[in-house]
Amino acid sequence: MTIRRRACIAGAYEHPTRKAPDKTVAQLHAECARGALADAGLTLQDVDGYFCAGDAPGLGANSMADYLGLKLRHVDSTDTGGSAYLIHVAHAAQAIAMGKCNVALITLAGRPRSEGSTGVAPRIVAAGTPDVPWEMPYGPVTVNMYALAAARHMHEYGTTAEQLAWIKVAASTHAQHNPHAMLRDVVTVEDVLASPMISDPLRKLDCCVVSDGGGALVVTRPEIARALKRPVVNVLGAGETIKGQLGGQVDLTWSGAALSGPRAFEEAGVLPADIQYASIYDSFTITVLMQLEDLGFCKKGEGGRFVADGNLISGVGRLPFNTDGGGLCNNHPANRGGITKVIEAVRQLRGEAHPKVQVPGCALALAQGTGGLLGSRHGSATLIMERE
Repeated sequence: MTIRRRACIAGAYEHPTRKAPDKTVAQLHAECARGALADAGLTLQDVDGYFCAGDAPGLGANSMADYLGLKLRHVDSTDTGGSAYLIHVAHAAQAIAMGKCNVALITLAGRPRSEGSTGVAPRIVAAGTPDVPWEMPYGPVTVNMYALAAARHMHEYGTTAEQLAWIKVAASTHAQHNPHAMLRDVVTVEDVLASPMISDPLRKLDCCVVSDGGGALVVTRPEIARALKRPVVNVLGAGETIKGQLGGQVDLTWSGAALSGPRAFEEAGVLPADIQYASIYDSFTITVLMQLEDLGFCKKGEGGRFVADGNLISGVGRLPFNTDGGGLCNNHPANRGGITKVIEAVRQLRGEAHPKVQVPGCALALAQGTGGLLGSRHGSATLIMERE
């Protein structure tokens, strides 16, 4: 079933905190829910569909629905890491199109900063996971698995550290205008290259921040959205996939966006060249570069040249991206930062981004999420939205 213009994003909220030692994860979820519903002009009593992922405490959707006092007709707790919350928007639109619910609430929250989470500690994976006997003895950590992809891309296509650094420069140029961003200082290519090496070829400033916080979205039937006296954002198209080891045919130079992106563009009926603003998951600079290629904004292997010289900076480049500062500078809550990508895209489409980074007349935006590890297996989700 196509979701093209069958549902709208009516509410969006990003929690302002970046460190919350005094709050529980459930409390953060609830505060995000309240914020998104208030933005839409709705209440908890209007919600009949609820979506959350593995960041929700206890029994996930079961626990949070009870905590929020929701009376539901539809529930979804799909978890694909950082791409999960883009998938939730698509699944909410599908559920609404099928008549399963009318008002879907999507919440994310977490406290990784307060709990001391980093990308340089061994990953904790359930013992029954099939890859454990083969991969865990080597002690892979998150940044190592992205560094593998970066090194391979450099080897195959001549991508340089300087080109990757331009992605951080763009993010920091935008973050200076975000009062909530963790890193607001504008950096140069030289600053990135001078930062400490974390996992060759990725340096400290190639890596995202770790933050507490969260966000929430409200997806509704179009007629409900149009009655709320808020700018209407239509869901146009979506795609989702999982990229794994492919039976040993390992190729680290492409991401799942190569599969989820074309499906989203086909459903939306638009082309990459039509997109005016892009929110791209930025756990690391290489994550952005590979997804831009795989989404069709440039040819495979040309991502380095595409991002160089400020081409991602609003008002300067060809494709403004992550105008809130993204995961590289703003926040990365619950290790699932995909929801913030949708939130900033909604701001752009509503004309509510910071005036210094607002894309003039923004009517068509894309959000892209990746969850897991580029160096092994990950989920990917692409979402295309329009201002009505």
